[in-house]
This record gives sequence, C-alpha cells and structure tokens, in this order.
Amino acid sequence: MRVLYCLLLAITLGAEPDTDRKVVLGLVDTCAQAPKTYEAEGFKSDGMVHAIFYDALPYGGKPTRVFAWIGLPANLAGKVPGIVVVHGGGGTAFKEWVKKWNEQGFAAISIAVEGQTDVNVKKEAKGQPVWARHPFSGPARDGTFADTKLPLKEQWMYHALADTMLANSLLRSLPEVDPTKVGVMGISWGGVITSTVIGLDGRFAFGIPTYGCGHLFDAENHWGAALHDNAGYKEVWDGMNYADRVKMPVLWLSWPQDAHFPLACQAENYRKATGPRMVSLISKMGHSHQSGWNPPDSYAFAKSVVETGKPWGSSTSAVTDNGRAIATFASTKPLDRALLISTIDHGFTGKRQWVETPASLANRGGGTIVSATLPPGTTAWYVNAYADKLTLTSDYQELK
Repeated sequence: MRVLYCLLLAITLGAEPDTDRKVVLGLVDTCAQAPKTYEAEGFKSDGMVHAIFYDALPYGGKPTRVFAWIGLPANLAGKVPGIVVVHGGGGTAFKEWVKKWNEQGFAAISIAVEGQTDVNVKKEAKGQPVWARHPFSGPARDGTFADTKLPLKEQWMYHALADTMLANSLLRSLPEVDPTKVGVMGISWGGVITSTVIGLDGRFAFGIPTYGCGHLFDAENHWGAALHDNAGYKEVWDGMNYADRVKMPVLWLSWPQDAHFPLACQAENYRKATGPRMVSLISKMGHSHQSGWNPPDSYAFAKSVVETGKPWGSSTSAVTDNGRAIATFASTKPLDRALLISTIDHGFTGKRQWVETPASLANRGGGTIVSATLPPGTTAWYVNAYADKLTLTSDYQELK
C-alpha cells in the first residue's frame, strides 16, 4: 500500500509542472484584449510621451494596475512599428527609453513590473533609488524566484509576464501602430522576462533579451546558487521551457564580462530557440539600463526586422579547426573588420579575462568568413564582425 501511495504521489507531483505550464501558456489568451487605461495624474508629459496606468490581472483578490510611460514618434506617416520595453532590477518605467525608441520611428511603452511609479522616495543621493508604490500595485519581485512555493497566480513572474503581454495588447490596439510589427526588449531582469515571454506570446514580431536569459539554474554565480534546486523556476519560469516555441527573430545582446548572466547560459537559450537569431556581444558594454539602451545595435536590429522580416546579419557557423577559430557570417551590411575574443580561464565567464586578437575577414560565396589562430590553452571563444559601429557575433564556443 505504501508503494502504491508513493507511486500515486509521484505521478501527482510530476503532473503539477505540466499543469502550471499550461496555465502560463494560456496567459496570452487571458491578456489578448487591450486593457483599460487611465491618465497618471501628477506626471508631466514630454511631447508625445505621457504617463498612464493600465488594468492588469488581479492579485490577492484585488484589482491591479501597471504604471507606464507611452509615446509615439513625432512625425507620424502611416502606421508605425512598436516596442514594449521592460526594466531590470532597481529600475522602473523610463520616459527616456520611450523617447529613444520614438526617435527611431517606433511607438513605445515602458512598463513598471513591480507595482511602482518612477517617483524616487529615497532621500540619499547614492545607491539604488526606491520607487514609490501606487495603490493598485501587484506583487514585487521576491529575491531570485524566492516565491515559487506560492500558488502560481500569486508569484511575481506570473504577473510580470502578464503585464508585458497586456502592454503588447495595448500598443497593438493603437490606431497609429502596425500590430504585426510590435517587439519586446528587456534589460537584465527584464531580459529574463523577455527570454520567457518570447516563447509564450507569438504576437511579438521580435525580441531583444539584453543581458538576461534562461538556463540560469547551472550558472556559476549567484543565479546558479539560488536556482539550482528551485523546481518552480526550472519547470515553469525558465525560458528554456518555451524556447522551442520562439519563432520570431531575436537579438541576444550582452557583453563578455557581465557580472550577472553567463555567456554559456545565454548560448544554451539561443541555441534552443528555433527562430532567426542574431547575437551581439559588445566589448566593454557595461551593465546598466543606459548601457543596454544606448548602443545602436538594438535599434538597427529592430528596424531590419520590421522592414525586411529578418535580422540584418547572422552567424551561420562557428567551428574550431586545427587550432583556428572559423566563423561564417551572412550580412546585408558591409562587414569591415573582425576580432577573435577568447579566454584561457575557467569558471564564470564574467570573471574571466577576455583577449581580443585581430582576425582575417574574407568575402566568399555571398558570405563572410572570419578566421584567427586560437591562443594556446583557449577555453572559450567567439568572433565579432563589425559593420561600422554595429556588432555581429558568432555563437559562443566552449572548448573541452
């Protein structure tokens, strides 16, 4: 009898992740209608950019709303593409981020996914700001998926994903916006959200996970320590669970010395996604909201997708052959130089020393082949090819 009980218990527990994933997959239908919006009183508009609240999913039996900045390009000529942008840890909805996308010809909405506004209530000048929470707040993030033992609909990630999908529905509903050309970009924690939501909401035309990614349970830093034994993250929230559903073009944007997100985890995630991908690992990029939205790469990628349906460039192969790194690129822009970026160190990629070596570049058969001799003892490498100020990166390679 005890054996039968244990067997039934194992079957029951084994079914729970499947049930939870079905609920998560159903979020896109739950969030398919444009939410009701409200003017955010007391927040000064800036040209075409203004502050709003919009209805979100209930939390704790009470209605919730999301604070956001939303804006349209100053010069409207027909329907424009759009983008939902999602902040990282310590961030909020950013008016500046919306304006940057507006300047590129995109409608944009920057959302606050922890029940906050952009009013800083911290009096000290140094350190991270403390954003004021509003009366219709949903849950705030609890550490690193520390709330996964709560019921699914009480967990922060459930609401963060729903907030992002609702913002998509809202932007798509605007008469000035082309609903087939709305993408999503997230920075850091927003990148984690983006890496999951692109496998859930197929209405997005493109995705740009910046720094953040999935497959973090075996990261060799604080992510792995927090998530290695976290079944809720691994079985429900990790974007790897939905990566084979990612059909839209995706730009994976980061840098080699990021202190939070390992290159190997990012590579595991993008290799499982089935849609067109582009990788950009920008040397000395830094980790911050401004460092994530300032480079031209996200804007150039988004423009190429909404204009042509695909990224302007990609890496078609990357191999190690007789001590040489060889990467092949396809690009609609002229590639004018290339570098091999490699390391002889082990462990977490953000703490390794990365060395840049000049690489040869040759145009052959409609593609560009880049090659360079690997330094002795190389443990990992990738190649960057450059089109003026834009970075096109090969798949990351770990050597045994």
